[in-house]
Amino acid sequence: MDQSMFFDSQLLVPLVLVVAVLIIIGKAIVILPQNMAYIIERLGKYHETQTAGLQFIIPFIDRIAYRVSLKENAIDIPSQSAITKDNISLTIDGVLYIKVMEPYKASYGIDNYVYAVIQLAQTSMRSEIGKLDLDKTFEERDSLNAKIIDAINQASAAWGVQVMRYEIKDINPPSSVLDAMEKQMRAEREKRAAILDSEGKRQAAINLAEGEKQATVLAAEAEREQQVLKAEGEARSIELVAEAKAKALTMIGQAAATAEGQAAVQLDLATEAIAAKKAIARESTVVLMDNDKSSAGHTVAEALGVVAAIQQSGTLTK
Repeated sequence: MDQSMFFDSQLLVPLVLVVAVLIIIGKAIVILPQNMAYIIERLGKYHETQTAGLQFIIPFIDRIAYRVSLKENAIDIPSQSAITKDNISLTIDGVLYIKVMEPYKASYGIDNYVYAVIQLAQTSMRSEIGKLDLDKTFEERDSLNAKIIDAINQASAAWGVQVMRYEIKDINPPSSVLDAMEKQMRAEREKRAAILDSEGKRQAAINLAEGEKQATVLAAEAEREQQVLKAEGEARSIELVAEAKAKALTMIGQAAATAEGQAAVQLDLATEAIAAKKAIARESTVVLMDNDKSSAGHTVAEALGVVAAIQQSGTLTK
């Protein structure tokens, strides 16, 4: 029995050694996941920063002091009160996106960089809100976000942390201010509606005046063209009448130059003279005329004398 116990003790020692070696090897091999960094301390002092992949440490001498995530982290900023430049109290909350750029500084530069960044974001937000009026806080969100990021990054550089983005989620003014803003917006809408209505009426009046102006101009031009055409027509009519009279006189003159024409002229004159005597007799109740001169023969003789004088003057002219 003593011999069996001796053999058991001989097997136990190597087994313990094997187990110890496996434990040591297991502690010496470290596999780091992607976007992670391990801060290794050797005998209590910073030794190195290990990144993703297969890494080795010395068991019982080296230890993993900090495990730092290199991923971008979204941090909710709790609601807080801030006073604007025009003394309006606001309740604001936001969300902050940060990333560890230097694991060594994030581990040894500050005890809790997440808490520190949250506090810094709140104080920076209050500071920037205090520089703006209430209306500007709604209009300049992008500028406000950028200023808060710059303020945080200036302080967090010593912690190895960088702020990637900052977004204001809600800006809640007091209910009395909301009512006043609603009234102001309603007044602005009514003002814009009145301006648009007046602009529409003004444009309509302008269009109507332009239409009447164009109609008047077109009517005047039409009337002028009508008068020109009428004048041209009258001138043409006068010209045609004159030409007709000239042709008639020429034909009468040519006919009167012959013996037959003379006889026709004398007959025509005698007929007109007799007709004139009759017209005078009809229109007047009393006619006092010399008996000889009032006869038809005397009248015809006078007309023939006129024609003879005209013919004589024409002959002398030639």
